[in-house]
Amino acid sequence: MIISAFGVADTDAVIKLWQVCELVRAWNDPQKDINRKMTDRNGAFWVGRVGDNIMASVMIGYDGHRGSINYLAIDPAFKGQGYGRQLMQQAETFLISIGCPKISFCVRRDNEPVVQFYDALGYKPDDVFFFGKRLIPDD
Repeated sequence: MIISAFGVADTDAVIKLWQVCELVRAWNDPQKDINRKMTDRNGAFWVGRVGDNIMASVMIGYDGHRGSINYLAIDPAFKGQGYGRQLMQQAETFLISIGCPKISFCVRRDNEPVVQFYDALGYKPDDVFFFGKRLIPDD
């Protein structure tokens, strides 16, 4: 897998990847999420390619206190080959390089395979409440 910065020409392939990986929800417009990320100067947005095909993605954020991971996706045809681990290792290296002391992110409780993936990488649930409030509807 070759990891590179997301480019606007990658949009359709990335949205399709997110759909195949069941990351898209009715209340989150993936095009709007991409547009918003493209204005972020404190993180990164990468895609992974095997050959000419995009088969992975990750959005990385940093707010000055902690880093975040969103839209980590590996095409199901490529799962189990270490690509998710490779993306997370590179994300961690990137965040360390910009002085980020901690990563926090959300995983749906019923997504057991993903919970197990992060557990195997050394991530553990934090003893916190996760609060959210929609400020701008995507519908």
